[in-house]
Amino acid sequence: MASTVRRAVGFAFVGSFALLVPVFVAWGELRTIVGLIPIGSVLDPVQAMTIVVSIPFLAVTALSLITTHGRLFDLFAFPADHEEGRLYGLASFCFVTAGLTVFALQFELSLPAFVASVFLLVYGNLAEKAARQSMTDPFVLTTVFAGAAFCMGIIGQVLTMSILGTSLSLSLVVFLGASGSLLAALLRSMLFDRDDPIVLLSVAFALWLFADLPISLDRIHVVGGLCLSLVFGYLSYALETASVTGMLSGVLLALLTVALGDYGWFAVLISFFVVGGLSTKFRYESKRHRGLAQENEGARGSGNVLANSAVALIAVIGAAAHTTLGIPESVFLFAFTGAIAAAMSDTLSSEIGGLFGPPRLITTMRPVKPGTDGGVTWQGFAAGVGGAAIVATITVVFFDITAPGAGVVVLAGVVGMTVDSLLGATVEGPLLDNMAVNFLATLSAALVAVGTSLGTGVVVL
Repeated sequence: MASTVRRAVGFAFVGSFALLVPVFVAWGELRTIVGLIPIGSVLDPVQAMTIVVSIPFLAVTALSLITTHGRLFDLFAFPADHEEGRLYGLASFCFVTAGLTVFALQFELSLPAFVASVFLLVYGNLAEKAARQSMTDPFVLTTVFAGAAFCMGIIGQVLTMSILGTSLSLSLVVFLGASGSLLAALLRSMLFDRDDPIVLLSVAFALWLFADLPISLDRIHVVGGLCLSLVFGYLSYALETASVTGMLSGVLLALLTVALGDYGWFAVLISFFVVGGLSTKFRYESKRHRGLAQENEGARGSGNVLANSAVALIAVIGAAAHTTLGIPESVFLFAFTGAIAAAMSDTLSSEIGGLFGPPRLITTMRPVKPGTDGGVTWQGFAAGVGGAAIVATITVVFFDITAPGAGVVVLAGVVGMTVDSLLGATVEGPLLDNMAVNFLATLSAALVAVGTSLGTGVVVL
């Protein structure tokens, strides 16, 4: 057995200790025992229980820091641990798990979500490391990790609920397992194995948020969203419009959009990925000759996908929680469509406008070289307006939006595209990278869409 597989087995064994947390919580006699020890008389029962339940992970953390050689060290050590002479990888993993235990008992982090986060990470990693012994294709390995993580995330939730005698809806269990496995796969594709504590912390907090959202997930939406997002992800990778990380980002966003929103929200989102991806491939060789082509044969990575979609994702989550927030859902809908319209406009203006020229710098209108940040052409501007109009049309088809509302979406898209060009001409490079500019452009479009819809009476608070 390869050392990487043995290490994954060891981490899976340690990660399984997470199941002790619900066991201790459900064991009523433990509270009595805790009350008899000295710490139980100083702290309140919940605080004392928190310390006692965290002991297994804290003990492994301490053991990791004092172990410098031997079989235990060889089993758990990452290459960097060998260089540093300490099991910092295992120590940080157990310390983060102990910290999540505190959040679970002190701050009401969902115990099923906590156990699912640990299980899906360690067992998904084990499956991926085992598969790596006979295959190297990154898409297949990512699929193996996500599939195993999804299954173990569900198993972790079911075991926890069985121990505690509680229940969650099947839709929520599947949704948490799917979203957690996709998020973990995405983060691991961008980080190193030794960074799994960061992945664990991120997944646990994300599942905590999703579990506490005041929504009733529809089973058809969850299953349909999962199927649609997987098909979309495979096609985007097979057609080379997205890299593995870009594909994972798109699949996760698609799932969240369908499950937390509706198929209409998904239609708006998917329009950006489909039209944007096709525009990137359009006359690709001509763009390459002009030095304007996207890297990696036009396959967009996770950074590009997330920068263009982060604001839209926040809007979807806000819409799911609109009753708790006391804000009409339509406010978040306009923020969502405005952000997507800006992303679509900017993408089309760059991909189509770059084929014409010479471009002119938006701040001075002087001719500049193709590919210069902030350079615009009238053809690109027209393509950008057309992109915003596509998003507005889809919004009208799927939602109860009238012509003024469609106009708001188009306006927001054009404003976002213009902001992107202005930032590109002034601060991109010295102060901001392209992804930060994309994020700010979509954010400005979302704010314009919300402000204009409220100001014109299209949306009433």
